[in-house]
Amino acid sequence: MPNPMLDYCLAKPGAWPDEPWDGDVVAKVGAKIFCFLGADSVTVKCGKGRDEADEWLARYPAEASVSPYIGRHGWNVLRLDGAIPPEEIEEAIDDSYDRIVATLPTKDRPPRS
Repeated sequence: MPNPMLDYCLAKPGAWPDEPWDGDVVAKVGAKIFCFLGADSVTVKCGKGRDEADEWLARYPAEASVSPYIGRHGWNVLRLDGAIPPEEIEEAIDDSYDRIVATLPTKDRPPRS
């Protein structure tokens, strides 16, 4: 089944799909995950920490939530039910990608187009 969010993620430089846990698809850059892809949601790094990521919860209280286990590090689950505009989901993926790329050693960062 086609997944437009996965396609969006994989169009980024150096991005590749992985399935680190049975049935759970993620998008990685280098060795690091920048997006967890669910059937009806994406989980992305929305801030350096909780304070910054909580902006999403304030704007979309019914559609954004703190990610289990990694939420304290700024990761949120964003629902794809249409309440959050698709362009904002894509911006969140872009931001998560950029945040993760910035943590990679310089030699492991993909070339920017």
